[in-house]
Amino acid sequence: MSAMSNKLISPHGDKLVNLMVDPSKAASVEASATRTLELSDRNACDVELLCVGGFSPLTGFMNAETYEHVVENMRLPGSNLLFGLPIVLDTDCEDTKAGDKVLLRYKGKSVAVLTVDSKWRPNKPKEAKSCYGTSSIEHPGVHMIAEERGRYYIGGSLEGLAMPVREFATPTPAEVRADLPEGKDVVAFQCRNPIHRAHYELFTRALDAENVGEGAVVLVHPTMGPTQDDDISGLVRYKTYVVLKEETKNPQVRWAYLPYSMHMAGPREAIQHMIIRKNYGCTHFIIGRDMAGSKSSLDGEDFYGAYDAQDLAKQNAAELGMKTVPSLNVVYTDEKGYVTADVAEKEGLSVKKLSGTKFRKMLRGGEDIPEWFAFKSVVKVLRDNA
Repeated sequence: MSAMSNKLISPHGDKLVNLMVDPSKAASVEASATRTLELSDRNACDVELLCVGGFSPLTGFMNAETYEHVVENMRLPGSNLLFGLPIVLDTDCEDTKAGDKVLLRYKGKSVAVLTVDSKWRPNKPKEAKSCYGTSSIEHPGVHMIAEERGRYYIGGSLEGLAMPVREFATPTPAEVRADLPEGKDVVAFQCRNPIHRAHYELFTRALDAENVGEGAVVLVHPTMGPTQDDDISGLVRYKTYVVLKEETKNPQVRWAYLPYSMHMAGPREAIQHMIIRKNYGCTHFIIGRDMAGSKSSLDGEDFYGAYDAQDLAKQNAAELGMKTVPSLNVVYTDEKGYVTADVAEKEGLSVKKLSGTKFRKMLRGGEDIPEWFAFKSVVKVLRDNA
């Protein structure tokens, strides 16, 4: 399915992949499997995005050749298309081999069958250094590939049987595209936290950016899979988004939820996010300071520079056929409410600040949260689910 037919941006590689088999054939596809693998939460996210086309143009987990090429070049072999991070399935099973058909299950439900093309023992330090910019175990993404993933990777084509069971809907790229205005810009806002007033100001003001056309909409598209250990759970965050959508009722803002597992890979993850959002129909991508960044678990030092992700995204935006929208630094002032930081400084306005740490402390202590900082509806959900 090409998005050109309904005047939306074309997916990455010009075709939106759909690996779901006809329901009438699902039973025979499942019966063809010779072994079974239970998926982790992270793996289930990848299976879903592969099957519905979120990772277009991929048609399965990367084989050894594709994996190596993406790790080294950030591009797919053959087509030379940009691709930020490798999409792999891990296992500790010693006797899995090429040609096997593996039934992939998640929470007791069959979701896909993988026809194994290759199995290999990856050079994880090389993968870490190339994709995350460091091989230090202090990096959460490096820790994930070193400690969570199995010894081997297996790659091959997928046949989708059913979507993983989740407590909230995660619309497919085709479903999201069907709800977008034809011929209009679509600005993607990525987040993995509850949305507070400053975030809302940021992504609604993005519609007024110089490179955004009239009649554009924002797609708020949070990543709902596993993130860092201290992040708020996907289900609680989802509840905050639902009440915020109802409270704001902004026709220029669309909401959808992405079954994606964060890697905290900084610049290369920014590219991955842009590719995914292109597949979901977005033409523009809001990119902030230290996007998908992470800190050392020991000394708290940042692994990436504040503008590394922005710079790499800008360098590759034209090739992707997308445009980047800088994340505005908005602040709240007594005199004029929310304005950009440069305006506040120029006009000598009184800026109010509330750190995330202080906010969480006030939340736990039952203190009143100022409405300039957070929406009442969001605060209530966070308190009810503490």
